[in-house]
Amino acid sequence: MRASIGVLAGLLLIALFSASSAARDTWPTPPATAVPPPQISGPLQGGTADHTKFDQLKGPFSSGPEVTVACLGCHTEAGDHFMRNIHWTWSYTNEETGQQLGKRYLINNFCTNSRGNEGMCAQCHAGYGWKDENFDFTDETNIDCLVCHETTGTYYKTPNSAGNAACSVMFEGKPPIDLAAVAQSVTLPQRANCGACHFNGGGGDNVKHGDLSSALKSPPRTLDVHMGVDGLNFACTACHITNRHVWAGSRYQVVSKDTEGTGKPGQRTDVATCESCHGLSPHPVDSLAGFKLNDHVQSIACQTCHIPEIARGGVATVVDWDWRTAGKTKDGEGYHEEGYIQGNGNHRYTYKSIKGNFTFDENFPPSYGWFDGQMLYTTIDTKFDPQAESIEINGFTGSREDPKSRIWPFKRMHTWQPYDKGNGTLVYTHLWGEDDAAYWGNYDMGKSIAKGMADFGLPYSGEFGFIQTISWWPITHMVAPKEQALGCGDCHAPTGSRLASVEGVYMPGRDHNRWLDIIGTLLVAGTLGGILIHGLVRFFSPSHGSKGEQH
Repeated sequence: MRASIGVLAGLLLIALFSASSAARDTWPTPPATAVPPPQISGPLQGGTADHTKFDQLKGPFSSGPEVTVACLGCHTEAGDHFMRNIHWTWSYTNEETGQQLGKRYLINNFCTNSRGNEGMCAQCHAGYGWKDENFDFTDETNIDCLVCHETTGTYYKTPNSAGNAACSVMFEGKPPIDLAAVAQSVTLPQRANCGACHFNGGGGDNVKHGDLSSALKSPPRTLDVHMGVDGLNFACTACHITNRHVWAGSRYQVVSKDTEGTGKPGQRTDVATCESCHGLSPHPVDSLAGFKLNDHVQSIACQTCHIPEIARGGVATVVDWDWRTAGKTKDGEGYHEEGYIQGNGNHRYTYKSIKGNFTFDENFPPSYGWFDGQMLYTTIDTKFDPQAESIEINGFTGSREDPKSRIWPFKRMHTWQPYDKGNGTLVYTHLWGEDDAAYWGNYDMGKSIAKGMADFGLPYSGEFGFIQTISWWPITHMVAPKEQALGCGDCHAPTGSRLASVEGVYMPGRDHNRWLDIIGTLLVAGTLGGILIHGLVRFFSPSHGSKGEQH
């Protein structure tokens, strides 16, 4: 019975999708172009000023803040606007859960925490000089305008404090920055500007997200149809629309199911969703196949079908991190090992004394689950069972019964990281610093944790261990061309289904129910029988073949 329903359903699906193949060719996937157009940066296209002509930007400048003062001389309200966004505050309060979130407070399962390590971590803050709790978030001259707007490619940022010699050596020998030339090059943000930090989250290229890497600086459309230089050549701000320096789209408040779907980027500035451009019925309804695909949009995120693999483009992502092995030395000195060659030929470290072991992967399917847009975080205040096998650093919620939920793709990240065995909490580790308690220098985890917790008045039992943690990263970049999207058989299959782990829904082909199989078989057989009978009646009718007979 299962075999028969599978065969009949398969034949019917093949017929439906074969009939609509011509329609697929008209779907709104951007075509390839011979000459890359300028990057599309959202509704603000084409500058109205040549910054090379401004005397204020000709310098000389001795520091970044001096450039900021010159910028604010004309852009008088930009500082006030900018200081309201999360790129500046690194703080976000979830109104639904009441949790205090943001890089400024959270623990992750990569480098563990930025709090207390701002001297290193805040080099990706859109400001200057944040190295401890004394940073002045009200001083607009601390804003770094250049990191988002310069286009020479020569601008860079270094840690805000020296750190121990084992790490500070990484930033030695860099060429001086010509701040005047950089200031005069400013324009709307490009992919390389955003990628300077977002491509390198977690401590390296594509380490964290799995769908954001240096491969997107100048990608072909086969890697991303929106950002492809031979396609639409979108900058990040084409979708992450800016309104007074506040960007649409947030990892803390994800729109998992857009029910408006009207307008294009630039018309709806509150979202960065597929529906805001492609609408709620993105597939042409000129066949039953198109109708069914649009029906899937209610339950399945666009990204689920149109991002079949992550960590594409030759840059691998970290899927496992083991802090238990950190701290090994050779002759008293830290070292690293290269054990992975990624698709673009570059070597990746699989061990570092300061961080432990890493496992990389690329070109692999995401994990899938029902997602309502709500991420739940384990914060420094969260208590959990110290004997738990694992905890979720950031879990997600959703179910088939929830109208806000759809099936989404995720990167799953696994880590062994330190925790407080006595109190059942995660810990702040003091990694970066010039003092003797900084782990990236002394390789003493206990001392590092004691310092990290004491600095913020947090309880610590004095006994630490390592616990398995999981984090989930919603996948939404590296959208493949339509011809690479998933087909019916990728999910509707009895074995090897992409959605094998997704519960709460009956999927024909993947699932089996005796009575549903019988009813389905009868319906398909009845349909085929009706078509056969109709054909036979027409064939044997007296008028068959009487072309042109008048009635």
